[in-house]
Amino acid sequence: MHTRTRRTSLSLLPLALALSLAPLAHATDAQAPDGPRALPGSLPLIPAPAQVERLDGADYTVTATTALRAQGAAAARVAGQFASMLRQSGGPALQPSTTRGTDGIRFVLDGTLKTGAEGYQLRSDARGVTVQAATEAGLFYGAATLSQLLTGSSSGAVPALRIDDAPRFSWRGLMLDSARHFQSLDEIKRVLDAMAEQKLNTFHWHLTDDQGWRMEIKRYPKLTGVGSCRIPAGDGGRDPATGAPRPYCGFYTQAQIREVIAYAAALHIQVIPEIDVPGHATAAIAAYPELGTLNTPLQPLSEWGVFPNLFNTEESTFQFLENVLEEVIELFPAKYVHVGGDEAVKDQWEASPRVQERMRAVGAGTENEMQAHLIKRLEKFLEQHDRRLIGWDEILEGGLPPEATVMSWRGTEGGLKAASEGHDVVMSPVTDMYMDYLQTNSENEPPGRPLTTPLARVYGFEPVPDALARDKEQHILGLQANMFTEHTRSVARLHHNVFPRLAAVAETGWTPRDRRNFADFLARLPSQLQRWQAMGIAYAQTPFEVEADVTDDRKAGTATLALRTPLNYDIRYSVDGSAVTAKSPRYVAPLTQPLPVGVQAAAFFNGQALAKSASRFDITAQSLLIRNDEHLAMCPGEGKLLLRLEDDGPADGERAIFNVNIFNPCWLWQGADVEGIAKLRVRAGQIPYYFQLAHDEPQRRFVPARSAHGEMDILNAQCDGKPLASVALPAKPGADGFITLEAALPRSLKGRQDLCVRFTGDTRPTMWVLDTLELVPH
Repeated sequence: MHTRTRRTSLSLLPLALALSLAPLAHATDAQAPDGPRALPGSLPLIPAPAQVERLDGADYTVTATTALRAQGAAAARVAGQFASMLRQSGGPALQPSTTRGTDGIRFVLDGTLKTGAEGYQLRSDARGVTVQAATEAGLFYGAATLSQLLTGSSSGAVPALRIDDAPRFSWRGLMLDSARHFQSLDEIKRVLDAMAEQKLNTFHWHLTDDQGWRMEIKRYPKLTGVGSCRIPAGDGGRDPATGAPRPYCGFYTQAQIREVIAYAAALHIQVIPEIDVPGHATAAIAAYPELGTLNTPLQPLSEWGVFPNLFNTEESTFQFLENVLEEVIELFPAKYVHVGGDEAVKDQWEASPRVQERMRAVGAGTENEMQAHLIKRLEKFLEQHDRRLIGWDEILEGGLPPEATVMSWRGTEGGLKAASEGHDVVMSPVTDMYMDYLQTNSENEPPGRPLTTPLARVYGFEPVPDALARDKEQHILGLQANMFTEHTRSVARLHHNVFPRLAAVAETGWTPRDRRNFADFLARLPSQLQRWQAMGIAYAQTPFEVEADVTDDRKAGTATLALRTPLNYDIRYSVDGSAVTAKSPRYVAPLTQPLPVGVQAAAFFNGQALAKSASRFDITAQSLLIRNDEHLAMCPGEGKLLLRLEDDGPADGERAIFNVNIFNPCWLWQGADVEGIAKLRVRAGQIPYYFQLAHDEPQRRFVPARSAHGEMDILNAQCDGKPLASVALPAKPGADGFITLEAALPRSLKGRQDLCVRFTGDTRPTMWVLDTLELVPH
């Protein structure tokens, strides 16, 4: 289905109401401060340095003729990287100077300095700027700071100051999932550039999963020969011209992996590989069926969710995993190897006589203990090869080797437990650090997971739990953002999901806790947006767009718009069709306007518009009668898993997006004005149902169908009881992928009513999605 005709931008929307995603939000942007405000002496730097002292004296202005000086090969390397970083961020192109002098920009590597492994000093006065450090990594981070001082909103003038800076945490990371959706080397390098500019130092590379095996293993060629391709669901998996299967493929050769590692190393970023065991193994088992517990042939999955396919527990499978890790170790010089360990549903192990026999043989009393046995085996193998094992917090279940490191994703409780037991920990909770969750309630958000994790929440995350004993705090190595890519089909979506939230992660990882201030961060962020624009980073526009809550009075023929921005920047607006500029009226109170009305609005900071284009709200008497799925809430009751899902076609290009509760296909129009309304007109379509949810499956609430293909029911506010109206559904939608249904409303309905639209029946492998809901007058 791919003929949805409605909008992809705010300019075509009738309303921008509080979305149905809001009830699921962990934190709302209302938790942000009243607005961005810079602290005294603040510089437009992200992350904020540990110590900054403004000095008396004149600024030093950098131009294209400024001398760039460095002595020694290492300092010269950093000077060259600084010149490249400065140019890519929108600054002047500087050339290394071959003459000696104390003016200009100087990079000094001095091993006697007490700056630590990643710290640096920056000094500037009217004669020039000196960056110095004890290590090349520290000198590089000083270069990143100077590059920021000279770009963004800067005029190229560096004030007289001294900076003494070093990171709070040693692990400042980003995980990128290349298994679900594949990124090119250039796309990965662009992300690494942005990480380095923000002083992040760990790239966790998720290379294997149910949907694809992305790393060449020479000893097992079928891992990529078979495991790197899948057939996407629905129209996306068929050639539009011939109807033939159209596989989605991709893997990295070992030479390409070395290229990424070398590129990252030059930016002082370690690359941590992840080979997920014992779950998330479908692609590997599809390539080598003897690794699984079933006789049923598998193929790399085109579905999302949690799957039961686990590696079996045979000695030959353990040997296979060690052989794979041997090649991983040969490629990746980093100290850590990530072995996953998450979401390993044990149903197949429980049902397998051979696995149960093996458990008895190794002394494992439970399936969790059997997984722990595997983890201990791999930990010992890695230790013998001078590596350390790291895994998701499920590896705590059943016991954990003392040298293993835990990445805590199911909240901070696992990290607290692990650190209390003496294990090193990286904090990466799903509630705060998952970049595939939506950033705002805007309908311009891309497909994504159901919860909303706004910038304020990301910034507010504290990696060291208050409950952790002081003598255990050193076990918190740092934090990491995770970017899983089930819904991230393009690099544009990847950039949208990661930026600007990654800047908040970077500041938490680097800046001392007592120097973090969200209002000040927001005041510094617009300069960073300019740098990203110069770097070609397509950061999310949604946090900087204007949203509107609209109430209407149909009888009076008016609409009232309450405008807001997710981050509380100033709003300027127009109602007369003129372009919105910094001189347009400032929004201070809701706008009540006669219909029809067209309002344009944009967020500003220091006279700078923060989004690429103004938001537009066009409201007419007819538009007040229409809602689409993005403006409807979820129905009340049990069974809720709301997702923003992408249509399955076209095979290439833009696709429609639908909000749908996959546990209960039911939508709620709250407060619909049904006075004078005769019927509801519903436009609906079908998309593939491509989810497996393991033990969450019983939470589904498909209402039984009462006719051959189910019904569309209109119900009261509680979405239960006898339907107010019901229409039988066809076997499939029309040629355009949609159907239009009309249901007469009882004449007894008056005033404002909460109305539910529900589809009955279990229609898998497809599901109905609602496109638009319209009130039709008598």
